[in-house]
Amino acid sequence: MYGGFWDNLKNAFRHSNNSLYKLIAINLLVFVTVLVVRIVLSFSGAGALYKTLLGYLMMPADLEQFIFQPWSVLTYMFLHEGIFHILFNMLFLFWFGMLVNEYLGSRKLANIYILGGLAGAALYVLMYNISPMFTEVLPAAKMLGASAGVYAIVVAAATLAPNTTFRLILLGPVKIKYIAIFYVFIAFANSAGSNAGGELAHLGGAAMGFWYILQLKKGSDWGRPIQAVGQFFERILSNRGKIKVTYKKKTYSRQETKSSRTNRPTASFPNSSETTQEEIDMILDKIAEKGYEALSKDEKRKLFEFSKK
Repeated sequence: MYGGFWDNLKNAFRHSNNSLYKLIAINLLVFVTVLVVRIVLSFSGAGALYKTLLGYLMMPADLEQFIFQPWSVLTYMFLHEGIFHILFNMLFLFWFGMLVNEYLGSRKLANIYILGGLAGAALYVLMYNISPMFTEVLPAAKMLGASAGVYAIVVAAATLAPNTTFRLILLGPVKIKYIAIFYVFIAFANSAGSNAGGELAHLGGAAMGFWYILQLKKGSDWGRPIQAVGQFFERILSNRGKIKVTYKKKTYSRQETKSSRTNRPTASFPNSSETTQEEIDMILDKIAEKGYEALSKDEKRKLFEFSKK
């Protein structure tokens, strides 16, 4: 990490290897955007439109609906409506995410969050489609929230370092393995309640966090496909705005080289307003060997001015 919490959050997308702050920033940005849209549409008398738009971002339990909005398996895990919902999710993500980041690094932290969200969605859809308990509510059932990914982070941290202690208000120091066990038990106890879908997603995420660490200890990283996709988009974003120059370096025979050395002026032209072809060739040779970023400001200027001729 690069500085304090707010500095890291503000510059989340300017630095690499800080997935924790990127995840928090994305969740906050989506929350604020959804909040603004809800308020604007509500005052405009278009509250029904807001519900429709939100429904396209939520994870449906009905497979027939999911087929027409497959993106929701990702969007739902960054989506919140209630202030306390996102507050507690982001607090737990930060506290336990710091520990995971310290042990495994930024990329694996993101892997666990995404895989936890996917596992939560999978268990949610599975149970709603096979259990008679959900038959009547299946067509309208949808969920949102980062809880599945957060539960994966919490359980992964507890599996990695079970005896690490957090100081809790009123309780004092508590080992994180007991915190994780308590929250998983609460999710299981409420899995047949009014928020059954959310609690099932919690359990799916928790299971993924546990199994991810076990497999990682055996040398198998289940997050490699997720990481590969992330690196692909990182390369695209990192190459934006850069000038790409393709140049085939010219080769010379001994006779040509000797002749060019004989006829080459011995004086340099730092103050000349004219850029010679020879200087351009030398600059292009440098690009071919070291890349465009290795050029000095003066060399970049000469190349730019020469390209306009």
